[in-house]
Amino acid sequence: MKNLLKYFKGYRAVAFSAPFFKILEAVFELLVPFVVAAVIDNGIPSGDKTYILRMCGVLVLLAAVGLASTLAAQYFSAKGAVGFCTNLRYALFEHIQKLGFSELDGVGASSLITRLTSDLNTVQSGLNMMLRLMMRSPIIVFGAMIMAFTIDFKAALIFAGAIPLLSIVVVGITLWCIPLYTKVQQRLEKVLLAAKENLVGARVIRAFCKEEQETERFAAENGELCREQKRVGRISAAMNPLTLVLINLAIILLIWQGALRVESGVLTQGMVIALYNYMSQILVELIKLANLILSVPKTVACASRMSAVLAIEPSMKNGTETDALEREYSVELEHASLRYSGAAEDSVSDISFRLEPGETLGIIGPTGCGKSSLVGLLPRFYDASSGSVKIFGRDVRDWDAASLRGLFGFVMQKNRLFSGTVRENMRFGAPDASDEDITEALKAAQAWDFVSEKEGGLDYVIEQNAANLSGGQAQRLCIARALVRKPKILVFDDSSSALDYATDSRLRAALSSLEYKPTVITVSQRVSTVMHCRRILVLEDGRCAGLGTHGELLESCDEYREIYESQIKAEEGGASA
Repeated sequence: MKNLLKYFKGYRAVAFSAPFFKILEAVFELLVPFVVAAVIDNGIPSGDKTYILRMCGVLVLLAAVGLASTLAAQYFSAKGAVGFCTNLRYALFEHIQKLGFSELDGVGASSLITRLTSDLNTVQSGLNMMLRLMMRSPIIVFGAMIMAFTIDFKAALIFAGAIPLLSIVVVGITLWCIPLYTKVQQRLEKVLLAAKENLVGARVIRAFCKEEQETERFAAENGELCREQKRVGRISAAMNPLTLVLINLAIILLIWQGALRVESGVLTQGMVIALYNYMSQILVELIKLANLILSVPKTVACASRMSAVLAIEPSMKNGTETDALEREYSVELEHASLRYSGAAEDSVSDISFRLEPGETLGIIGPTGCGKSSLVGLLPRFYDASSGSVKIFGRDVRDWDAASLRGLFGFVMQKNRLFSGTVRENMRFGAPDASDEDITEALKAAQAWDFVSEKEGGLDYVIEQNAANLSGGQAQRLCIARALVRKPKILVFDDSSSALDYATDSRLRAALSSLEYKPTVITVSQRVSTVMHCRRILVLEDGRCAGLGTHGELLESCDEYREIYESQIKAEEGGASA
């Protein structure tokens, strides 16, 4: 928790100003019962209207100064809370960008979204309240008790007895609620995860008629969240009635004792009214303090969850090398293996190959054999658990991450375009790319034909998740985005699955005619996509089942021959029929 205090940088003066003005307001408020007592004891019995009006003027002045202090405190507390959360939100987002895929997989996207949104909003609201009330309420409570002692010691003992009892109730319920609010946030994450999966996989759910099951699943998660919230709500709801009971008992006792002492001549009526006002102030402030205390467990729980994310150290340390070595090979893997965190077995095991600049490699194998995991080692999305991965002569661990990934043009298995114009998406990896560079890349990716027909051309606005594009169009734009930066190594991770064979063929021809001659690695389940590569790597259960040309693998690799016969011969048979 303490490590979060540094995010008050730039807002420390504001954060201190809020409680200062609240203290100022509290001091003026504590003077009010004394003025009222003076009016009752001195002004009313003597009928001195001038004195009464003068004291009323003092009350108005105290109210005006108190109002000004309150407005200043409200402004500074809001500004401090928003500023703190702005710094913290930025730091969280920046830290998440530094985490490796292993850490992101461990925390989970839904959890990170919850912490960046719901948790931060809770902290902002709680901090705003704390800056306003953390000093005012204690000062009013203990200040009222001290003022009561200046009026009458015996009556003030009632204050001294009531305040510890109230403190026990407030602190006890707070400590009880903190872990429960943590569970509520965890349940909220599960609800968010269920909602996210339903939104992302809406088409799959409808295709398999799983709407009812998913509705039941969401209802179950939502029900668990509701039960946790009711549980903590029942406990926290006990705070207000308990404090009200204790305070009202203290007020009854105070009035009883005050009446007896007025009758005996020890106290005046004004003094009793002042004591009653101080007890009423304590009652009001304790209700406010109770609301503050109720927000504290939520705030502490949410702040702890964000602190836990900031405490995660990236497992991959960034290297310092920024320049490629003059080597014969652009990509070298030597007995490289990959085992995901918490997995029992390697996803990729003992893979070795070398690629020269400009060479093409196809990677093929059944679903789940480790193709995407293997290419994820090259730009260091994951570190090899054993063996080595070298890019242009340097181990990927020695490369500066930005410099290493600047060598790559990566087309992911899933199309990821961002809301904005075509031009903005194309400049995602090359901010300085000209319209000519973008057009050239679009033509090579076989995307210029449909982009030129769109309204606005390069200024055509792509909606979120490319909802206004077909799967093939989005895929070609992703390919063009990778080509714009003119990378030295191009990786296509099953990125032609939505393309028809004719478009796929034209794409391969365009790639082979690129002037900058990149090393091209193509991952696919189609034999027709990889068979023209200079070499083909066949994966089976994460291991190398064969490495060679198309002709060599047909003769020597049973796994490749089975894939070929199941695809090419079946298509030829279907065409002849």
